[in-house]
Amino acid sequence: PWIPSWILRSFNLILDWFLNLKSMCQIFRILAILVFCWNYIRRYQSQQESEVVSTITAICALAVALITSALLPVDIFLVSYMKDSKGVYKEWAADNITRQNIEDTVLYGYYTLYSIILFCVFLWIPFVYFYYEEKEDDDLNSCSQVKNALKYTTVFVFVCSVLLLIGAFVPLNIPTNQNSTEWEKVKFLFEELGSSRGLAALSFSISTLTLIGMLAVITYTAYGMSALPLNLIKGTQSVVYERLQNTEDLEEVEQEMEKIKSKCRDGRPLSTRDQRALHQLEEKLRTLKRRDRHLENAASSYWIKVCCAVRPFKVVLGIFFFLVALLFIIALFLSNLDKALHSVGFDSGFIIFGTNLANPLNKLLLELQTVFPLDYILIAIITVYLVFTSMAGIRSMGIWFFWMRLYKIRRRRTRPQALLFLCMILLLMVLHTSYMIYSLAPQYVMYGSQKYQINQTSNAWQGNSNTTLVTEMCDANAPEDQCTVTRTYLFLHKFWFFNVAYYFGNWAFIAIFLIGLIVSCCKGKRSVIEGEVDDDDSDLSDDEHLQR
Repeated sequence: PWIPSWILRSFNLILDWFLNLKSMCQIFRILAILVFCWNYIRRYQSQQESEVVSTITAICALAVALITSALLPVDIFLVSYMKDSKGVYKEWAADNITRQNIEDTVLYGYYTLYSIILFCVFLWIPFVYFYYEEKEDDDLNSCSQVKNALKYTTVFVFVCSVLLLIGAFVPLNIPTNQNSTEWEKVKFLFEELGSSRGLAALSFSISTLTLIGMLAVITYTAYGMSALPLNLIKGTQSVVYERLQNTEDLEEVEQEMEKIKSKCRDGRPLSTRDQRALHQLEEKLRTLKRRDRHLENAASSYWIKVCCAVRPFKVVLGIFFFLVALLFIIALFLSNLDKALHSVGFDSGFIIFGTNLANPLNKLLLELQTVFPLDYILIAIITVYLVFTSMAGIRSMGIWFFWMRLYKIRRRRTRPQALLFLCMILLLMVLHTSYMIYSLAPQYVMYGSQKYQINQTSNAWQGNSNTTLVTEMCDANAPEDQCTVTRTYLFLHKFWFFNVAYYFGNWAFIAIFLIGLIVSCCKGKRSVIEGEVDDDDSDLSDDEHLQR
């Protein structure tokens, strides 16, 4: 009696929400994503240079990227779940207002996550990155570090503001009256801004980041998709063979060093050329000794023995990944070829209505939709596959700026700045993942597994016509009120000029994949300690790594 009624109602609502199976599943998925992100970041971050703020930032940014990538399967599932197998709206979705509320919820979910991505890319990650850079300067106190980090972050905030203003004041519709005055044109701009309520500004900013993400996908995902399967199939070199080869290299370097040192035994100084060569041999000897310690540690490692035991499974997995990658490239090629031959044109962003060429992945998804929930499992696997091949590509290549290599991604030895860069690149790549999946299966991503009914008239023997209801898959020819388009499709086609860039980006993706495939085939087996030893590693970091 002493507890207010509104508290009891709130408690009951919270209790019902927690007892709801769907809510529990969503909580479990989010917790699983957070656990994966924590393990992934902790596995690759340097234990010597680990920082709490940068670690939390990297984990949260990676979690946002994975959660955003999971929104596309949910979008497709919701528009498909509104109808039954006969193409009739279910009882709970028969009302237009109900369907519109669901569509708006998904759309606002996209905008919420995209807003978080904008916040991470333009404010949070840059501030933490520059704060950590300033922290390496021992002469600065905490206030000076925060001040300098904010100063550099202001540049990113300015760029974000410019993008938002451009997206807000560039109208998507052209004024119908071409003889209008300047004031009327300005008034039209503000009316457009007010009608969109800032959503166009956010869409333009996200589309710009998606364009940058496309460049990262072309660079990293295409190479990761070609290199990952072949690396699994080829495996690694034998530890015994590598130790033998390393011992021979050690003996060869020591002999060359003794040969140079013998020139100064009679008291004569070494020439500049010999001194330079001796210094290079000393560095090479130091690296070979580190390799020898790592190879010795790998020879007694239980993890290496487990990897040898599951070698057949890795080969099968590599063959499976290669077939999936080949299916992706064929589907992407056919989709782009279909756009080149049958799209509306360049000015429309190569928009295509329906599929004119047989797309294997699109057909596979449409066939699997007959058995719930195989199609949703496949689209989720495709999304996860693209994200993980992107991560594999970044690990293999490192982080580059044109021809300059900025950072390396190595297990337990990655600097905090590199992890922040990694998460920022993944955020940008996830934005482009939706368009990639749309290119792979355009009809399915547009309508899911929706069907609709049409009246088909047939002539009887007596001359009378019979009208029957026929169920068809939703496509561009379907009536507008019979099929609901996913919010992803509408978002992707908001600005036609970005679609043009995405179209040519798909061709570049195919080309880079083929180049990466040739390079991966020509390369030999990877070293069993690949990425653990480099010339610029310090002995302290090397010893710290071996102790773990």
